[in-house]
Amino acid sequence: MPVVEVEGRRLQLTNLDKIIYPDGTTKGEVLHYYAVTAAVLLPHLVDRPLSLLRFPDGPEGERFFTKNVPPGTPDWVTVRDVPRSKGRTIRHVLAQDVPSVVWVANLVVEFHVPQWTVDAPGVADRLVFDLDPGAPATVVECCEVARWLRDRLAADGLTAYPKTSGSKGLHLLCPLSPVDSARASRYARGLAVEAAAELPGLAISEMARHRRPGRVFIDHSQNAAAKTTAAPYTLRARPEPTVSTPLTWDEVERCADPGDLVLTLREVPDRLTDHGDLMADLHDPTHARPLP
Repeated sequence: MPVVEVEGRRLQLTNLDKIIYPDGTTKGEVLHYYAVTAAVLLPHLVDRPLSLLRFPDGPEGERFFTKNVPPGTPDWVTVRDVPRSKGRTIRHVLAQDVPSVVWVANLVVEFHVPQWTVDAPGVADRLVFDLDPGAPATVVECCEVARWLRDRLAADGLTAYPKTSGSKGLHLLCPLSPVDSARASRYARGLAVEAAAELPGLAISEMARHRRPGRVFIDHSQNAAAKTTAAPYTLRARPEPTVSTPLTWDEVERCADPGDLVLTLREVPDRLTDHGDLMADLHDPTHARPLP
């Protein structure tokens, strides 16, 4: 069992030759990806209780979502009791340093986080829209809806940052001055309804599945305090080793084919060299703006 040292912490890594993705991507390659991107991923995770979608046998094997601290968590990994509904608490892992990111990645996970930090549960500092296309609509149609939302948010003084979901669609995130999650949810729902009215036949704001074919569902529900969203730079449990990858608006504007925005763990390191973190403003409080 290989033992590596990451910033002074000794980590045991397991099953590095195990095939995780059908294209032959191994667990060792997954861990290498997280190791080389950990410093960029980390600021999007710090102080946010982690929810983890684990897929240790690959996306076609068993998948399970966990919020509780996994068995065997080292004592140097930060854990916190986080209040939840009905007076309950859940003990979550927090990724506060690079060794913690690599340790969690060894479990083969997607990283999911709420729109608030552990010291202010239910107080949103991000707004999120999840654009989910219903076939035959694709990410191309999501880009059209994203552009409308970008301009509408800008009219309210908010700046939207796009990323691939790592699945079929797009995510838009805006840095916010801290606000109650319930208010952020109401605002996001209002914009989703407005977009559906302005883009008839293209966008819908209701979850009714029978209305989704050929349209983009604007999922605003992830602004609720209890919900989480796939973090920037997380791998996804998909047939390919796709990554929820920050984009430029030029890429959104130019997208003409769904394949244009399929980005995997092989492309992301070079993108970081070229662009840096396109979502760095999300964790810079000077870019946060209040809801109107």
